[in-house]
Amino acid sequence: MDLPLSEAVRAEFAHTTTYLNTATCCVLPRSAVAEVRALAEAAGAGLPAGSGDFDRVNRARDSFARLVGVPSGRVAVGSTVAGHVGLVSASLPAGAEVLCPEGDFASVINPFVVRADLKVRFAPLEAMAEAVGPDTALVALSAVQSSDGRTADLAAVRAAAAAHRARVLVDATQAAGWMPFDASPYAYTVTAGFKWLLGSRGVSYLTVSPEAQEDLTPLHAGWAAAGAPADATYGPMSRPADGARRFDESPAFLAYHAAAPSLELLERIGVAAVHAHDTALAARYRTGLARIGHEPVPGESPIVSVPGLADRQPALQSAGIAVAARAGSLRASFHLYNTEADVDRLLDVLAG
Repeated sequence: MDLPLSEAVRAEFAHTTTYLNTATCCVLPRSAVAEVRALAEAAGAGLPAGSGDFDRVNRARDSFARLVGVPSGRVAVGSTVAGHVGLVSASLPAGAEVLCPEGDFASVINPFVVRADLKVRFAPLEAMAEAVGPDTALVALSAVQSSDGRTADLAAVRAAAAAHRARVLVDATQAAGWMPFDASPYAYTVTAGFKWLLGSRGVSYLTVSPEAQEDLTPLHAGWAAAGAPADATYGPMSRPADGARRFDESPAFLAYHAAAPSLELLERIGVAAVHAHDTALAARYRTGLARIGHEPVPGESPIVSVPGLADRQPALQSAGIAVAARAGSLRASFHLYNTEADVDRLLDVLAG
């Protein structure tokens, strides 16, 4: 049974600020903080447990897989989105065309741009499906734009890519955790775990379709990516792991010890309940902005940006309200630990 959201917030969150900045970094649940503290204390005491637990890593992998609707065998773990995208970039042949949205997050774009032998083409987010052409090998885009919360028409992009036999890579960093997101139709998805998934920096997930697994080379392979890690500490591994685990990076254990309880909390609450809560707060904020004479970027996501107000961020921070300044806009983002009172306080300060 899903856990009531209000009960989860009371039990798990202890922040004292008006924190409206999940699109930058989340508030860690108490259970995640406790796991990090326990591992750090064990490491500081020189105990065997201080070296980290692969079972926690696999718990996080399994939870993430359930949240995005794929088998665990399609999920590789790592530490950064750019690292995952770089792996995909390295798999493309010279001359391949990659289509990206204008102004998308740098980690989605730069691993392709730095390869001088690839053709990287850009199009407006709203015109991505129309921009896919016969020469397009890969479409790489974010499901939700970090800068302003605009959402991509992923169904249209998928259809256009399929018509031209192009693969699709989706960055779900600003979607997974609040938006019901199905990773299964895509060759690749990449997701950082320190935003809507309630984890810390050092956690990221790569999903790879069975077909794409055959074409992707595990360039980051260390002993953790071996089929039998215990026997692969020294010398070449006898075989890589099955499925996407061959693309694993050696995990940052402090981060993954935090990720496991955080993802399990999201599973107990249910993404549908988080989606309803987060988008309702964003709608309240958008309505309030209109009332005080400000026009946000249109949309329904819990990321709300107001062009021209970036200079208000320092004063809001001084008032104990955490928001971000991005691309000349003031960006607020609302998650399960936020309340209507948080929204109203932000509006009151903006109204002066």
